[in-house]
Amino acid sequence: MQEEEDKLAETMLEPDVVIQSQTDNTVRLFHRLYRGLTIGEKYLCVVVKYVAGDIFVITAYFTDKIKRGEVLWKR
Repeated sequence: MQEEEDKLAETMLEPDVVIQSQTDNTVRLFHRLYRGLTIGEKYLCVVVKYVAGDIFVITAYFTDKIKRGEVLWKR
């Protein structure tokens, strides 16, 4: 993931879809599809937590599909 730092910002600024976490209402999952990766076509999922006016990136990972949950925003 270290080589993909530019994709983290891109995913948060221009996501394909934003999902509300099913287990924590302060967490959003930002997804963006990337093609041509060495691991194939994958979504980057950036997990973001909103607490008391602060925003924290919890984790980020590549996945085959968008996680389930309420769609908050879709391109």
